[in-house]
Amino acid sequence: MFASGLRLEALPPEVVARARDLVLDLVGNIVRARHEAESTPALLAAVKALGLDHGSARVFADPATYSPAGAVLINATLGHSLDFDDTHAVAVVHPGAPVIPAAIAAGELVGASGAEVLAGIVAGYEVALRLALALPAGAHYDRGFHPSATCGAFGAAAAAARVFGLDAAGMASALGIALSQSAGSLQFLANGAWTKRFQVGWAGMSGFAAATLAREGFKGASEAIEGKHGFLNAYAPAPQPARVLQDLGQVWELMLTGVKPYPSCRWGHAGIDAALALRAELGLEASEIEGATLGISRAGMLLVGSPAERKANPTNIVDGQFSGPFVIATALATGQMGWDSYAQLQDPARKALMQKITCENDPEIEAEFPANMSGKLTVRARGKTFTRTVIVPKGEPENFLTDDELRAKFGGLADAVLGADAAAALAETIARMDRLNDVSALLRSPAEAA
Repeated sequence: MFASGLRLEALPPEVVARARDLVLDLVGNIVRARHEAESTPALLAAVKALGLDHGSARVFADPATYSPAGAVLINATLGHSLDFDDTHAVAVVHPGAPVIPAAIAAGELVGASGAEVLAGIVAGYEVALRLALALPAGAHYDRGFHPSATCGAFGAAAAAARVFGLDAAGMASALGIALSQSAGSLQFLANGAWTKRFQVGWAGMSGFAAATLAREGFKGASEAIEGKHGFLNAYAPAPQPARVLQDLGQVWELMLTGVKPYPSCRWGHAGIDAALALRAELGLEASEIEGATLGISRAGMLLVGSPAERKANPTNIVDGQFSGPFVIATALATGQMGWDSYAQLQDPARKALMQKITCENDPEIEAEFPANMSGKLTVRARGKTFTRTVIVPKGEPENFLTDDELRAKFGGLADAVLGADAAAALAETIARMDRLNDVSALLRSPAEAA
């Protein structure tokens, strides 16, 4: 099996380098969310109540120790809590949050090298993303599933199983066990629930548990992906099973994964890019804006555009992360859209500007889906109309963040928690992850302990 036999030394150098970049990106999210996400205290209390706080496994930016499963649950949930983690546009999946913590915890458990863990991460990305592409994602979404969680469970299982060194039969068993754990609903949109974060974290933990069960000889369902009651047939009406193996080992879906420059739903990012560009180009002031329209795809409307009344009146951070009017209003008014922007949710001026912003399904933008998460922003100001279309948002593979931008994003998240020196040390450790003899050094570095 491809995933069980994957070796880091056989991978193209650019795939290895990108995998390290994606680890850096996720760890920055984990560090900040450990101390600032509003759902974190309840998460940690629940982990303790469940008895998952007993063990030697570690969580980034946390001096405590946990059971391996508990550490995966916390790291994976935190990784998705800011909605600032990586995104594969076509698959509509955030693969890093479930996959990377599962691989790291497996590595801690068996004393694996950084290279072995990176190989597991690459395997996990390919499994999760190829499954999502085969559903395909749009039909899966229409059924109300959250593919980052459903497909993430398989990716986490594959990542941990690869780190454990399971053979093809063991890997298949791990995926068969993960099938029974694959879940995740879009119902969080109804009230800004924290379940979006949790279900991705649970996917990481359940995948890790599936690989651990397989490692101990527990038998999983056969044909977990393509069987009559397997994942593809059960979770979408017209799956494309051949897509799972298409160009396997030649095209790396990990390389087609983007990194977010803004901590909000990816469907709003093209609009944010457009808003920032128009504001800078025209020197726009919020008071000059008479109205604005964000044109997005139907899939984008589902998450950030409708129902219009709710999107124009976000009451909590999750609401804000999935509100096209909020992110566009923030970008137009302040020239930025960062984690600290959510402190302005109840700002009267921001709320007033949101009422002037609408979202609509734009045919031109719809034509770009699913290849691109594009957007068109039309702003009415000074008695004129200004339009900016962004086909490829900043952070997508074709418009990827530079090394300096990646480090700046990491520092912007981690410095406030760890301090600049410790955060830089952690970033340097991740940069040489493939040369670490024991991946535990990532979690026991001076930066993590700060």
